[in-house]
Amino acid sequence: PTPRPQRRHSNSNDATPRRHTITMSMSAFRRSAQRLASVDWSSPVFKGDHELTAMVAGFRAWTAQADAMVEKYSSPPAPIDFAAAKASVRDVALVDALETMYTSSSPPPLTYEWSAEDRAKKAQLVEDAKEGLAFTQEMIEDTQKEIAFLRVNRTTRDTSTSDMKEVYPDIAEEVETEIENREWFKDTIGK
Repeated sequence: PTPRPQRRHSNSNDATPRRHTITMSMSAFRRSAQRLASVDWSSPVFKGDHELTAMVAGFRAWTAQADAMVEKYSSPPAPIDFAAAKASVRDVALVDALETMYTSSSPPPLTYEWSAEDRAKKAQLVEDAKEGLAFTQEMIEDTQKEIAFLRVNRTTRDTSTSDMKEVYPDIAEEVETEIENREWFKDTIGK
């Protein structure tokens, strides 16, 4: 038997979930949507946790709604047919006033400039996510090693106490310390 591998744990900051509201411009969304087109949403990784499943479903609904909006607003709106409105409305003067206002008005286009501060925050979120991914990959590797170790050192009726001491030296040390200190019922009797 080989000694048991040690698990690495993250610091307490990694264990706390962080939730951030993310806003995107339409062009940034389109770029993200193109990258996410190759994601396999039916992968088991998205189905293991109920909270993650709900978040993925919400994200997919949001992307579907954004795709519908992109499709709807990708071309300029059709011109208004004021002649048809004049034919169907009793107050033609109202339609004339609206037509005059519509033709004379030229509002400036609204543009959104992504602030450097917000861009830096989003970049930091991406870096944090990459660090979290690296830690998760390490945990997966460690867990796979642990599973392989446990399969190789499976306890059976033929396993002796010496074998157990070799496989689990930390438990063996604790037992020896309790015997030396004559703590016979330490874990069974309440203090």
